[in-house]
Amino acid sequence: MPLSASGPRVLLRQLREVMAGGVSAQERLDEIVVMIAANMVAEVCSIYVIKTGGRLELFATEGLNPKAVHETRLEVGEGLVGVIAANADPLNLSEAQNHPAYVYRPETGEEIYHSFLGVPILRSGHTLGVLVVQNRASRHYSEEEVEALQTAAMVLAEVVTSGELLDLGVDDDDDIGHLRSHRLQGAVIAEGIGLGMVVLHEPRVIVETLIAEDMDSELARLNVAIEALRDAVDQMMENDDMARFGEHREVLEAYRMFAYDRGWNKKMREAVETGLTAEAAVERVQSDNRARMLRSRDPYLSERLHDLDDLANRLLRVLTGQEGTAAAGDLPKNAVIIARNMGPTELLDYDIERLRGLILEEGSTNSHVAIVARALGVACVAQAADVLDLVDQGDPIIVDGDMGEVHIRPSNDIVDAYRDKVRFRARRQARFSKLRDKPAITKDKVRIQLGLNAGLLVELPHLKEAGADGIGLFRTELQFMIASRFPRMDEQTEFYGSVLKAAGDKPVVFRSLDIGGDKVLPYLAHAKEKNPALGWRALRISLDRPALLRLQMRALLRATGGKTLNVMFPMVAEVAEFEQAKAFVDREISFIGAQGYKLPEKINLGVMLEVPSLLWQMDQLAQVVDFISIGSNDLLQFLFASDRENPRLASRYDPLSPIVLNVLRSVVQAAEQHDVPLTLCGEMAGHPLEAMALLGLGLRSISMTPAAIGPVKAMVRKLNLGELADELQDRLGSSQHSLRPFLQEYAEKRKLLT
Repeated sequence: MPLSASGPRVLLRQLREVMAGGVSAQERLDEIVVMIAANMVAEVCSIYVIKTGGRLELFATEGLNPKAVHETRLEVGEGLVGVIAANADPLNLSEAQNHPAYVYRPETGEEIYHSFLGVPILRSGHTLGVLVVQNRASRHYSEEEVEALQTAAMVLAEVVTSGELLDLGVDDDDDIGHLRSHRLQGAVIAEGIGLGMVVLHEPRVIVETLIAEDMDSELARLNVAIEALRDAVDQMMENDDMARFGEHREVLEAYRMFAYDRGWNKKMREAVETGLTAEAAVERVQSDNRARMLRSRDPYLSERLHDLDDLANRLLRVLTGQEGTAAAGDLPKNAVIIARNMGPTELLDYDIERLRGLILEEGSTNSHVAIVARALGVACVAQAADVLDLVDQGDPIIVDGDMGEVHIRPSNDIVDAYRDKVRFRARRQARFSKLRDKPAITKDKVRIQLGLNAGLLVELPHLKEAGADGIGLFRTELQFMIASRFPRMDEQTEFYGSVLKAAGDKPVVFRSLDIGGDKVLPYLAHAKEKNPALGWRALRISLDRPALLRLQMRALLRATGGKTLNVMFPMVAEVAEFEQAKAFVDREISFIGAQGYKLPEKINLGVMLEVPSLLWQMDQLAQVVDFISIGSNDLLQFLFASDRENPRLASRYDPLSPIVLNVLRSVVQAAEQHDVPLTLCGEMAGHPLEAMALLGLGLRSISMTPAAIGPVKAMVRKLNLGELADELQDRLGSSQHSLRPFLQEYAEKRKLLT
């Protein structure tokens, strides 16, 4: 018997009355199954809930043997109910027992029923349980009946997530999966440990009213909200910064296509017509789409469903008026921000004093927000799958930026262990801070220059806090990466001037624009490359687009008037490329002088030694540059033809191998021969053991992250450099894979790394 047109709305009104009643959880479920069975003219209605371990347990039934409640259990994927839970799709069968997944459970007495309709109980795309109706007669349930049961399942999701079911069932140690503790493994973005409370970057819209009082009014609200959403997307497309062609515009075009998608709009309107409010209808369709997204193996489809998910969130905010991010509200003193992803400027909106960590469901080590997180010193983990669906505002949480772990609602034992770890780190850092104003001088009186790697103004206070001798690498591209458009010359000039002012009398080495590869500017057109690390990037772009280089050099010259300007060029593959870049600088010097601006007192131009081909032109290079800075990150990956982002290769080649150390020693010797200042500003410099090896090779200047300066300085002040140099020299001819064991033993015997 088909459901009448008013059936879903009648069912929803009845469910609302039951939900408002003051009965126990079990009594509520018992009333709900009776009500659904009566409304849908079904002889059976059953509710299954997923409990810990992925088991589906029968929680309530009308029509099956009542003794089977809390006794009948199925694994996800087992039986018809298990298949629905696994696939998150309805199952509508006229002859259930003919289905290959049918499983006979004699305690239920369901063998006399032929027709079967089951729908998943979903929350944020995750299956919480399954709602089933059955009849003796063989029949196929209508689309209206499927819709009605899905709507009832949405209401049931609120019961499941409320926590009222925790006391039901047989096993005392069972709980509802989304309320228990979780450990997630993500990708390390920024080191550090943060214990605190969950703060959702985009506070979740809580749909409090599911059942509509007036269907026509809700349809009108939905239509108005959809139009407002479309207008907002259209305005984004017309924005001057987005009007150019490029990959970002293609993304927005797809976004706009979904906003105008008739199928999406039709599903939401149909959900309202079943008796849901506009917000509940959007959430219902969103949950269905998210369920497909979570189970899709097609990356293209997943990305498109993600766009729909984001649009649904925007639509919910339009309907409820809940706009803006958590940065605009009152933050707890120990906030851990959770976001699917975010822009770099959005992170800068937060009060840094209250931030303990950042967790991203997406993101990558090279994303713009990751760069800012590292600059701010905020512990950050990315690629923490499903974190948004597992947390609620205010939940206790731990972000371990050292190991890439996230602990949601951690146990007391885990909290205590991490508190001990934080206290240990604090004591260690306090010990290093005592060295801040002391010079980095070895036991045999050799002065070592320890520079700071930076790229944002927020990092510059670290110069004094860490006791660095200057900024050995200032990444100018970060200003470009966090901007929504290309920075104008006046903006660049002001920015560089602020950097020099913050550095005071300490030297700053600016690296010219290093974009391309994994550093893409969203407002600058770029073509996809098969091998971007070896592609059109850094100085190669600047020489092909000289206006970029000239504009930046002009801004630097104006900002440095009267002081010393140090500039180095990245990704130089041959001396001729440096000479081309130098010619552009000379041209800008003439232009600035003719305009009446004060020129820098001194101009030093150098190269970042990253491309191995330059190793065979060291004599020629040393005659034309003012200094050389070794970029060990790229130099080593090119030297070994080994992608440093590939986890399969991460431990295959060691920077402390004789190969690397001999290459670096040859550079040191060439620099000494031609009396050219030499430094190293890659990751090697930031690890005390690797830094020790670099000093043993003859380097006297290295640059690193702020957090590394304390440990490296402590090592330097205990080191007898002459002794190490002699010991190391004797082993450079070794054919061993690595000299790390020797260096580790050397450091341990002399307690250099404690």
